[in-house]
Amino acid sequence: MRKHGFKAAAISLLCVIISTASAQDAGVVRTEIIAQGLDHPWALAFIDHQRMLVSERAGTLRVVQAGVPISAPVTGLPKIDVGGQGGLLDIITDSKFSSNRTIYFCYSEAANAKTGGKGNSTALASARLSDNATQLEQVKVLFSQQPKFDSRAHFGCRIVENTDGTLFLTLGDRFSRMQDAQTLNNHHGKIVRIRKDGSIPADNPFVGKPGALAEIWSIGHRNVQGATLGPDGKLWTHEHGPQGGDEINLPQAGKNYGWPIITYGENYGGGKIGAGLTSKAGMEQPLHQWTPSIAPSGMAFLHSDRYGKAWQGNLFIGSLKFRYLARLELKDGKVVREERLLQNLEQRIRDVRAGPDGLLYVLTDEARGQLLRVLPAQ
Repeated sequence: MRKHGFKAAAISLLCVIISTASAQDAGVVRTEIIAQGLDHPWALAFIDHQRMLVSERAGTLRVVQAGVPISAPVTGLPKIDVGGQGGLLDIITDSKFSSNRTIYFCYSEAANAKTGGKGNSTALASARLSDNATQLEQVKVLFSQQPKFDSRAHFGCRIVENTDGTLFLTLGDRFSRMQDAQTLNNHHGKIVRIRKDGSIPADNPFVGKPGALAEIWSIGHRNVQGATLGPDGKLWTHEHGPQGGDEINLPQAGKNYGWPIITYGENYGGGKIGAGLTSKAGMEQPLHQWTPSIAPSGMAFLHSDRYGKAWQGNLFIGSLKFRYLARLELKDGKVVREERLLQNLEQRIRDVRAGPDGLLYVLTDEARGQLLRVLPAQ
């Protein structure tokens, strides 16, 4: 793993709350800084009502709490292959974390004698966070994407605990292996579903199918960097299109979401992808798509009414490209309105989560990234 080069000065990672001087977006919301100086933070997960784990892409995990200095790196992580889009990526806590202190995290894993092959791929691991929250114990790799491939792009790597206690993990197509997203003998461009011990649920859609990997839940994905359970208890995801065609999907067992056969995007620099199709029999249409691309990352539903009834049940997604937080109003399973929030920050929004206090928290993907709490307008 690449050495993490925090300068002494960067221990200005002090977590002093600083309210923004002026309201954001014509008085709709304000933000306050919970932490700053984070090295390209990627994901956050609450471990209690005040403390959060924050992953940094450079391969470190930290504990953050308002008004308290950011912790030293949590020890015990496995070796991480840091580079390009790869590193320490998503992290979630188990639904019974208060009693078992279990977390799940995904990261880019280099090939080794145990995993076989060459290059790298996405891996998912579980661990117990020590009682004093300084180290990971009982680390176990639950899943490694196959095959390994020499690429620094499209790791996917969002984790969701399903209502039945299984885990969903999103997996990118590794950029130059996009055709793999349509075949069942690999994990590229797929969403997989496993149990918390790494075993395969018997009711996965491709169990027993010759030539198919039994972990696979759905196929035809490009690079899914947002995933969450909706109010309906179903899996919701979004994924990066190429040049245009970012999508929101509701991945269902055994369904094909089309990449790269159908897409609303085009090649970088122009030109159609494949036959230039946007639909085909047997392939699912997105619930919503963005052209031009917004480069979405992070995804959360707001269940509270802390910002008023109009926002309750809305979907929030970060934009890396245009540097805003999207608020999406839904009606009858469709997006009917989008509002752009936090544009004054002028920072890439990497993750958004709803906290136990009913408020939204966002991470900005910068060399000195911030963890922000979004406050209702005064």
